[in-house]
Amino acid sequence: MKVLNFPEGFLWGAATAAHQVEGENTNNDWWDWEQTPGHIKNGDTSAVACDWWKGERYREDFDLAQSLNHNAHRLSVEWSRLEPREGAWNAAAVAFYRRVLGALRERAMTPLVTLHHFTNPRWLVQRGAWETPAVVPLFERFAARVVQELGDLCDFWITLNEPNVYAFTGYIEGNWPPGKKNLGLGLRVLANMVRAHAAAYHAIHRVQPNARVGVAHHVHPFYPAKPRSRVNHLIAGWQDDVFNRLFPLALRDGHLHLPLGLGARVPEAVGTQDFLGLNHYFSSRVAVAWSSPSQLFGRKLPPKPTGLSNDKELRAWFGLGDIDPNSFYDSVMWFSRYGAGLPIYITENGIPDAHDEIRPRYLTDHLAALHRAIQAGAPVRGYFHWTLTDNFEWIEGLNFLRFGLIANDFATQRRTPRPSAHLYARIARENRIVTD
Repeated sequence: MKVLNFPEGFLWGAATAAHQVEGENTNNDWWDWEQTPGHIKNGDTSAVACDWWKGERYREDFDLAQSLNHNAHRLSVEWSRLEPREGAWNAAAVAFYRRVLGALRERAMTPLVTLHHFTNPRWLVQRGAWETPAVVPLFERFAARVVQELGDLCDFWITLNEPNVYAFTGYIEGNWPPGKKNLGLGLRVLANMVRAHAAAYHAIHRVQPNARVGVAHHVHPFYPAKPRSRVNHLIAGWQDDVFNRLFPLALRDGHLHLPLGLGARVPEAVGTQDFLGLNHYFSSRVAVAWSSPSQLFGRKLPPKPTGLSNDKELRAWFGLGDIDPNSFYDSVMWFSRYGAGLPIYITENGIPDAHDEIRPRYLTDHLAALHRAIQAGAPVRGYFHWTLTDNFEWIEGLNFLRFGLIANDFATQRRTPRPSAHLYARIARENRIVTD
């Protein structure tokens, strides 16, 4: 038996996103996307989701989280609720989020609030959203107002969730709204997100000087399929740089590196992270593909078997790669070197597993890899599992990808903790993993 102890004061929690749990978010681009047949698996919508808005079932979910020894929770606020029309602030939405944050405080759980988790108000979309630099002052204003309204209940903020995923899926791959397939436009969106984060960071600190502000970066490592091939190494490195590193490097160096830009300076972005958020799920093995210039002459190999009963479907799911705790370790260590001492929080990590077939092993293997990174000097301060309860999982709808520690019967809204929820509860209570 081996005991792996985590640092004192470590945050243990789960993560959620407003559109995926609240329901009745009918004033944003994702709701509009859901109304077109074929966009969402099985024609599902987020109309009810986990019923946080109308039924205020967040209280029940937070009670379960507290009973499972969570001492923190990551959530997001919905821009289209708070500012349903440009310049018009919704007092009812402010009151709702104050109740949500108050409920976490009452349960002695630290809130981590995300300001943008993929969705945009309809009015913002009509103005071009992230395709135009006009979004920068609009997001800056939104961030400042949120902190003015909620800052007495929270001082721990994420400006943007997975900017690289947002730009890639919406503007390059085209599977998410607005459904465009234009590499140049996707890179422009990412550059605007760099500037918007920087503006929001400074605005938040003007309102709340003691705030902790960061970004939830998505990292999907790419490895050469043939480790001894220099060309294979080069191509895997290109893909890794473009997908994983362009955005964080812009925040560190204050430059838009190729292909994000021609070295344009964004000095206001330097030093705009008080901590690093890291989202990690899978890695991919990359082979040479000279016929695929749009993919930087590389192609991802089919994922290794997952061991799940719906393995074939899961491996066909967009973005699913190899389950590999070692790639998680590599990602944490890269962020440790990149951040040069900045605290790191794992803001998402999980697996869709409706029957809890391998989630317990996935959880413990990844936490063991995280412990190994901490022992190697990575300043990791917390872990937020994705997700607390099964939810509306974007284009995959309600019933295909079940990431929750807690199962949700969407017809009845009945919650049932899975065995992995109790395993995670033991780890959180003891602040350690015992290898038995």
